Amino acid sequence: MPSASESKGASARSTRADAVRNRQVLLDAAAEVFVASGVDAPIREIAARAGVGTGTVYRHFPTRADLVVAVYRHQVEACAEAGPALLATAGSPFAALRQWAGLFVDFLVTKHGLAHAMRADGGGFDALHAYFLDRLVPVCAELLDSAARAGQIGSGVQAYELMRGIGNLCAGYDDDPRYDPRRLVELLLQGLRQPEAP
Repeated sequence: MPSASESKGASARSTRADAVRNRQVLLDAAAEVFVASGVDAPIREIAARAGVGTGTVYRHFPTRADLVVAVYRHQVEACAEAGPALLATAGSPFAALRQWAGLFVDFLVTKHGLAHAMRADGGGFDALHAYFLDRLVPVCAELLDSAARAGQIGSGVQAYELMRGIGNLCAGYDDDPRYDPRRLVELLLQGLRQPEAP
């Protein structure tokens, strides 16, 4: 039979795990609401999407700025973690690069409102942008290096340049619903492909 101290330790671990899980649910819900309704969406809408009360949202994120920053970081982390996972599971390094680029496009076109909202706080935005680059440039570089080692793309493609190019292709998404950045990003990626050997 577990001692009282062991039971207390297990209970504390369970409580911490529940808090982490609740935070993840809130971040996912907030991201969905921000995409659908913008970053100024009512907190009650986020709480309803997460299946919690508004007090729970404020306990985790006392201000809207805290929530916006947390959602941005959460999305960056998801994109960063996807790179190695795709390299391990996709049919080829180029397929992994293509799938990751799709996730990166999704991040850019659906999270632009977060960046716009954070620009009001120049220092905070600059720090988050540096974090974004620190986390994602190495992931993109590993995908590119793997595809180059496999002979699927030429060598010398710089991760920052590719990410910047993808970002530029996504920039006009808001202004014209007829514009599909995913199609143009696919064309960009196809341009990196090495010709098939005869």
